[in-house]
Parts: sequence; structure tokens; C-alpha cells
Amino acid sequence: MAFSSGNSGGPMADINVTPLVDVMLVLLIIFIITAPLMSHKVKVELPEANLIQNPDDANDRKGPITLAVKEDGSIFWNDEEIDRGTLESRLSTAAQQTPQPPLNLRGDRTTKMRVINELTKVAQEQGMLDVGFVATKEKGQ
Repeated sequence: MAFSSGNSGGPMADINVTPLVDVMLVLLIIFIITAPLMSHKVKVELPEANLIQNPDDANDRKGPITLAVKEDGSIFWNDEEIDRGTLESRLSTAAQQTPQPPLNLRGDRTTKMRVINELTKVAQEQGMLDVGFVATKEKGQ
């Protein structure tokens, strides 16, 4: 705040606009110079999408793999009970597919998180990249 040196003794209420005008003029000059440069456009040829699906592509694409685990440790591959050795071989086979199917891991309500964690590690060791967890929404929410 600026103070007056006059006899009134009170503070000056006027704002010094000279620095504001200087800054505004500099900004105006910058925008005048840069505006023509902003209008330069680069021509990019974008790819066109093919929305027609081949029936062969629909047959090749398989759904996600559902891996269910019960409290007693029994493992189900798409509702088919399997043992641990079969699980590892099927996961390694599925990991080599192109595109790789997603793996949905479901645990029983009473299944320990340790078991789910072990199956997740086995799936990642076999090369599965997309491992998801399935849960149901609680009622009343």
C-alpha cells in the first residue's frame, strides 16, 4: 500500500495501474506474435475402423476363464473340478493364446485370502496377465 507524503496524513486509496498496463501490453504482444503459429495444422491420416465382424473372429474369441475356489481348497475351472497340476498346465496353455483370455477368480465366502493369493501367484507365474476378482454386491447398497 502506498502512502502519501502530503499534509493529509492518510493512506493513498488510488491504485497504480502503470505496472498493470505494462504487463497487459507485453501479453498482447506475445499473443499477437504466437497466434499465427498456433494456426499451423499438421495433416494426419487416421486409420479407418472396420465395423463388420467376420463370423470366424466371433468363433475364435472365447469368453473369460472362471476359476472358482471353495473353502476346502477344491478348484473349479469353468465349473469343472480340477487338481493343482491340471490347473497349472491349463493356465500355461491359456497364457499362450492370442488374444489371452481374462481370468476371473471367484472365492467362496469362507475361503481364506491366503488360498486366493496362492492361486493368483500361480496364474501370474504361468504367464496370465489379466487376473480379475469376482465378488457380489452386498444387498441394501
